[in-house]
Amino acid sequence: MSWIVLVVSGLLEAVWATALGRSEGFSRLVPSIVFVVSLAASMAGLAYSLRELPVGTAYAVWVGIGASLTAGYAMATGAEPVTVVRIALILGIVACVAGLKLTTH
Repeated sequence: MSWIVLVVSGLLEAVWATALGRSEGFSRLVPSIVFVVSLAASMAGLAYSLRELPVGTAYAVWVGIGASLTAGYAMATGAEPVTVVRIALILGIVACVAGLKLTTH
């Protein structure tokens, strides 16, 4: 269960990171509210998962999921350039996250 909560929390990290960018310095109400709610839920999920998972592994997985999805979303929407190197590097993050999961007892 902790792994499922951690993955969902990583997804929410991508939501709050994207909402933060769209809030334009908290000057836009809806993205600011999405940021606060998704940040709180993401942190709560991370905290819950730390009851059973090692902090180093859980944090790395949480950040890896959030960073990969945030960058992927930005490329998919045209906000950032899509290059083979960028895609390869994001896949490297995903591979490292999967490796951490596979090596955790």
